[in-house]
Amino acid sequence: MSLVKKIRKRDGVTVPFDQDRITKAILKAVVAVQGQDGVLSKKLSDKVVEKLEIRFGSTKVPEVEEIQDLVEETLMDNGQLSVMKAYIIYRYKHDLIREERKVVIGKPTQSKLTINALKVLKERYLLKDSQGKIVETPNDLFMRVARNIAKADRMYDRDADIKKLREEFFDMMVDLDFVPNSPTLMNAGMDLQQLAACFVLPIQDSMEGIFGTLKDAAIIHKSGGGTGFSFSRLRPRNANVKSTQGVASGPVSFLTVYNAATEVIKQGGKRRGANMGVLRIDHPDILDFINCKEKNDAITNFNISVGITEDFMKSVESDQDYDLINPATKEIVTRMSARMVFDMLVSAAWRNGDPGILFIDRINQDNATPALGEMESTNPCGEQPLLPYEACNLGSINLGNFVEEDKSIDWDRLKVIIHRAIHFLDNVIDMSRYPIPQITKVVRANRKVGLGVMGWGDMLIKLMIPYNSDEGVNKAEEVMSFIKKEADIASCNLAKKRGTFPNWTGSIFNKNSKYFKGEHLKLRNATRTTIAPTGTIGMIADASGGVEPLFALSYVKRVMDGKELFYVDKNFKKMLEKRGLYSKELMEKVINQGSISHIEELPEDIKRVFVVAHDISPEYHLKMQSAFQKYTDNAVSKTVNFSNEASIKDVENVYILAYKLGCKGVTIYRDGSKENQVMNLNVNLKREKEEKKNQGVADKPTGKKSDICPDCGGKMKFQEGCATCISCGFSYCSAS
Repeated sequence: MSLVKKIRKRDGVTVPFDQDRITKAILKAVVAVQGQDGVLSKKLSDKVVEKLEIRFGSTKVPEVEEIQDLVEETLMDNGQLSVMKAYIIYRYKHDLIREERKVVIGKPTQSKLTINALKVLKERYLLKDSQGKIVETPNDLFMRVARNIAKADRMYDRDADIKKLREEFFDMMVDLDFVPNSPTLMNAGMDLQQLAACFVLPIQDSMEGIFGTLKDAAIIHKSGGGTGFSFSRLRPRNANVKSTQGVASGPVSFLTVYNAATEVIKQGGKRRGANMGVLRIDHPDILDFINCKEKNDAITNFNISVGITEDFMKSVESDQDYDLINPATKEIVTRMSARMVFDMLVSAAWRNGDPGILFIDRINQDNATPALGEMESTNPCGEQPLLPYEACNLGSINLGNFVEEDKSIDWDRLKVIIHRAIHFLDNVIDMSRYPIPQITKVVRANRKVGLGVMGWGDMLIKLMIPYNSDEGVNKAEEVMSFIKKEADIASCNLAKKRGTFPNWTGSIFNKNSKYFKGEHLKLRNATRTTIAPTGTIGMIADASGGVEPLFALSYVKRVMDGKELFYVDKNFKKMLEKRGLYSKELMEKVINQGSISHIEELPEDIKRVFVVAHDISPEYHLKMQSAFQKYTDNAVSKTVNFSNEASIKDVENVYILAYKLGCKGVTIYRDGSKENQVMNLNVNLKREKEEKKNQGVADKPTGKKSDICPDCGGKMKFQEGCATCISCGFSYCSAS
C-alpha cells in the first residue's frame, strides 16, 4: 500500500489518492502508441508511485500537477519517449477542456459533465443574474433541485430526515443516474416553481372554449410546459353555426391560430412552446388535417397525430368504407374508403414525417381512471396520454451507468435508483405550482408520474448486444419488466405511508370498482412508467436518447435556436482505443459516414454491436418499441428512421406492423425530408463546407475564437498561434 494517502486537486480540495487513475492515464498514452498493454501501464504506474513516496513520503500532500510531472519524468527515465509524447498530448488536451469549461460556465467546474452538456446547461438551465452572468454551477443546480424536492416529505412526516433524502436525490442527479424533466431542473426552488413537463387541455366547440384554452396554453408555455390538444370536438368546416347563422371554419383553421400564438410565446425565456395536435380518423375534416403540414414551413410549432380507431384499422384490412361523424351532432356526414384515407396518411408521413399515428382505442384500454373520461390527446412527443387538464412530470434513468466491467447489469443499484426516482417524482407533484386551478385538482387526484429510461443504446453496447437482434429485444423486456415491477412496488410503499391517489377508489386497480381489470394494487400513482425521448436531458447526461439506438457514431445536433453541437460516440472511441484501433484516418471515415457498416478494416464484433439508426431495419425498430411498451403504463416515444430512398410502401408496412405488435402509436422520419432536421450526419456538414469552398469561401481557421474545426465541425481552441480541436485533436498553426 502506498505511503501517499491523499492528493490536492486543482480547486484546492483534498481527496484520497487513487493509483488506478495514474494507471489508466498511462494506459491511454500506451494505447495511442502501441496498442493495449495493461502490464506495461501498471509497471510504469508503480514506478511513478515509488517516486511519489520518495519525494512526498506520508506527510506531504502532492498536487495533481506535481503527480503529472512525475509521470512524464518516469516515462522519460524508462525510455518510453513515444508514450511520454502521447501523455503530454493527453495532458494538454485535458488542460484545453478545463479551460473550455471555464469559458462555457464562467468559472472552474468539477463534474462528470461533457463540454456539450455544459453548453446546454449554460444556455437553458443555470441561473443568471440581471446582467446575464451565470451565478450557479451544475452542482449548485442539482443541489437546488434536490433541496426543493426533498422538502415535500415534511408534508407527510414532520420528523422526516430531509438532509439524508436531499443527499440521495443530489447524488443520483450529480452522478447522472437519474435526471428529471427540464421544467423541474429549471424551476425547482425558483419563484415560478412549475415543475411539470406536459399538459393536455380540452377544446370545447365554442369561441369561448377555443380561445379560453388558447389562453391557458399560453400560460403553460410561459411556465415551461408543453401542451397537447384534441381538435376532434370541433365541428367540421362549413358546418352550420346556429348562434351566428354562419358556417364553421373547422379544426385546421384553429390549429393554425394556435400555431401562430405559440410562435410569439417564449417559454420562460428558455425554450419555445411545443404542442401536439390530434384529430380522430372519423372526423369529417380528416383529409385537410392529414395534409395541413404538406409544406415544411407550415404549422411549425405542432407535432400532429391522427387518432386511429380499431374500427378504422379493421376497415383498412377489409378494404371497406367507414363513417365520418360530425362531433357536434353525432350524425354520419358521409362515408369514405378507409384504404384511400390510410394511403393518404402514409404518403403524408413519407413526405415529411407528419402526421404520426396514435391508436386511440388502445390508449384508452390502459386508462387507469376511465370513470373520469377518455384520453383524447398526448404530450408533444406522444409518449404521455393524458386526460383533459391533466399533467405529468417525467424523469429518466440513465441505463448506461448500470453496466459493470464484466458486462453484467447491476440490478441491486438499479433497484435503489428506481425507488428513489419514484419517491422524487411523487414529491414533485406536491412541490409543483400548477398554472391553472383545474390542473392542480386533476393532477393531485391522479398523481401520475412517468419514470422512463435513457441510455438504452449505450447499455446494449456495453453489454456487447446488437440493437437489431432478438437478444437485444429480449434484454429490453427483461430490463423494462424489472423497472415496472420495482416502480409499482415503490409506489405501493409510498401509498402505505401517504395514502393511495385520491381517485384510486374508482380506478382499474380497486377490485370493488366496475372498471377493475384483475390487478388489485394500492398505488400512490395512477401511472408510474413512461418512455420519453430525453432529448435535452440526454445531452446533459451524455446518454443515448430514450430507447433509441445511436443516431450515428458521429453527428451534428442543432439545438438552442440553431446552435450546433458535434458528437462522437464515447463508447465507440473507448472501444477503438482499448483495441488499439483508434486513428485519425479511421475517424475521418466515421465522421464522413456516421456508420461503420462498410468500413472493412474493423472487426466484425465491433461492427455488429455499433449499429446506428439507419443500419437497423424498421422491423427491429418496432420490435424494440413493442418490447418496452409491454411494460410501460403510458406510451413509448420512438422514431422509426428511414433513409431518404425509402418508399411509401416501406412506411405503410411499418404502420401495419406497429398495429399488429401492440404499439400505442408510431412516428416515422425519412432522412432529409425536412430542411432543418434536429440531428444530422456530419456528412451533411461536410457537404455544406464543400459548397462554401466551391463558392470561394475560405475554410481554414482565421484566428477568431469562434472558428469551427474544418476536420470534424468541433470547437477550435487557440494558443500561441496554433488552433487545436477539442473534439478530434486536429491542429493548425499559422506558421504551417
